Amino acid sequence: MDTISAAAIQFTVQQGELDANLAYVRDALTRVADRGASLVVLPEMWSTGFAYKTLGELAQQTEAVVAELKELSARHGLVIIGSQPEPAGDGRVYNTAHLIDNGNVVASYRKLHLFSLLGEDRAFKGGDGWCLADTSLGKIGIIICYDLRFPELSRRLALEGARVICVPAQWPKPRQEHWRTLLRARAIENQLYMVAANTCGMVGKLDFFGMSMVIDPQGEVLADAGEQQGEIVAPLSWETMDAWRAQIPCFNDRKAELY
Repeated sequence: MDTISAAAIQFTVQQGELDANLAYVRDALTRVADRGASLVVLPEMWSTGFAYKTLGELAQQTEAVVAELKELSARHGLVIIGSQPEPAGDGRVYNTAHLIDNGNVVASYRKLHLFSLLGEDRAFKGGDGWCLADTSLGKIGIIICYDLRFPELSRRLALEGARVICVPAQWPKPRQEHWRTLLRARAIENQLYMVAANTCGMVGKLDFFGMSMVIDPQGEVLADAGEQQGEIVAPLSWETMDAWRAQIPCFNDRKAELY
């Protein structure tokens, strides 16, 4: 399969309102499937938001939510990625993205870099490994939100063969230019596709700008969701990616022994 269609679902994640968030995603998955999408990225903590007071309780429901996503994935023929709270067993939770491929969980990734500025390191437990998965669509890597600021992680995924990196996020104003610049930089320096889903609107005291994006290996923005709720869909071409890598062979020209 040389060309696939990738989608990002952007909406206002309601803190602690699992049923409402799931209902929105359920309908949005149908919409993007009808538009021909085969890869779908959801925002970070899409089912619960950062509802710190009830996060442990909400994390106990993630298994049931994943079971429904597996059914939706199988029904629509989708690869779905989005993060949710997962019990860590020590009073904290992991921020975990499950990769569901046509009804099966084929990989999971626990957010490595916790955003200490907003206290994530107090409520969450960080992961201890990166995630690259072989899927029906090719090799897919996952990073979550703040991970975007650490280029070593994306480079490792690229070196291991990632063709696309998916980024669930809750990235607020006023750092929208950082978001756009870093997503384009990760695409350009690693010569691969980036599919990023952010939340939008007011969530608690934070104002989220959306700007979910699909970006190609040259850093061109193929689709941008703007600031409102909605979905974007754009094509990813492995042939185009391979041709660009052959034209500018950055990976062959690396001097890894020097850095």
